Amino acid sequence: MRYYLGVDGGGSKTYAVITDEHGYVIGVGRGGNGNHQKNRREAELSLKQAVTEALGAAKLTEEQIEFAWFGLAGADRESDFHILRPIIAGLGLPHTEISCDTWIALRAGTEESHGVVLICGSGVNCSGKNRTGDTFQCGGFGYRFGDFGGGYDLSVEVFRTVIRSYEGREKATALSEKIIDLLGYSSVAELRDDFLDHSRHLPIGAAELLFQAAEEGDEVAIRLLEKQGEELGLAAVATIHQLNMSEDSFQLVLAGSLLTKGDRLGIIRSAIEQKVKQTAPKGTLTILDQEPVVGAVILAMERSRIHIHSELLERLSQVNIP
Repeated sequence: MRYYLGVDGGGSKTYAVITDEHGYVIGVGRGGNGNHQKNRREAELSLKQAVTEALGAAKLTEEQIEFAWFGLAGADRESDFHILRPIIAGLGLPHTEISCDTWIALRAGTEESHGVVLICGSGVNCSGKNRTGDTFQCGGFGYRFGDFGGGYDLSVEVFRTVIRSYEGREKATALSEKIIDLLGYSSVAELRDDFLDHSRHLPIGAAELLFQAAEEGDEVAIRLLEKQGEELGLAAVATIHQLNMSEDSFQLVLAGSLLTKGDRLGIIRSAIEQKVKQTAPKGTLTILDQEPVVGAVILAMERSRIHIHSELLERLSQVNIP
């Protein structure tokens, strides 16, 4: 029997899954931050923890893993791989591959060999692959490099909007009451002064307030979510143009917690679709309905020339990480 390991390392959590060659899950592990760009040592420890837990649950040793695929946030450029290769080599697995986490999300979301994926979780990213195998990544490097949104940036947008509303530069918004309740202040003025005096950091969970306020009909919150969708749509359109996919039929996979769980009204999704359909009418939006780590397992199996059939995919879709 051959065994395969898939790992999904993100900015807030790391998942590891081991299956046999038939797609039956036999081991699961988890860790914290797996993005070396946030904290190298932290990422190394998280990856080791997740892999060790999965191996222990499966009652396997490192040498018994036929192939392991690591889909990691922050695995964007050769300078990143110079850091990541020694970390992964230190895990003692005989055969490994490392890619950006966008590629495992794409593989988990479509049975085709090509397509475009948008990730909006703690940060944002977009990647695409056309029918001839050409690839392109748009964004993923943060606000200074052209990105907008994701949990971290949207939390800041909530804070900025509340301050602007307090000062009269923005409309009144339900976000004001929500953020002072979330952070335990009695007023926006107290919130502002404490953050100024003590350089407080916002929790990423503040982004969820946008979705709550939007569900209550708050115009300001809805506008911010529409902007998030428009920005993600622009990244997808740029990727489609770069890969000459405007006339192609393909899946646009939406991944990341803000798209798969947060966008309950479909505000972000609608804005993305509007942008993309103008450029690629045959593109179809698909919400990733399983853990991206499944894509890492599939890629590991494909590297060993395992045929990925419907029954195997069905078994993999049962992955459950507590």
